[in-house]
Amino acid sequence: MEFQYIGYFLVSILCLYILVKIFSWPLKILIKLVVNALLGAVLLIIVNIIGSYFNFYIGINAVTALIAGFFGIPGVIFLVIFKLFL
Repeated sequence: MEFQYIGYFLVSILCLYILVKIFSWPLKILIKLVVNALLGAVLLIIVNIIGSYFNFYIGINAVTALIAGFFGIPGVIFLVIFKLFL
């Protein structure tokens, strides 16, 4: 009878391990997106602080926040170039 419970325990540990492996990959992507979003927001604020001396401002709205958050530093550079030429 004890061997049956040991088998159940091992199967449940194996299933738990597989579930953690399956869900850990999307969690890594989510963490990367959150870090990019925070870095993008900080960079937008820095660009606006430095740009205030040159009468340059990038509005922080849903579109610019998504671009800066999704692409990070290249997204902020794109927004600056876009604002300069258009």
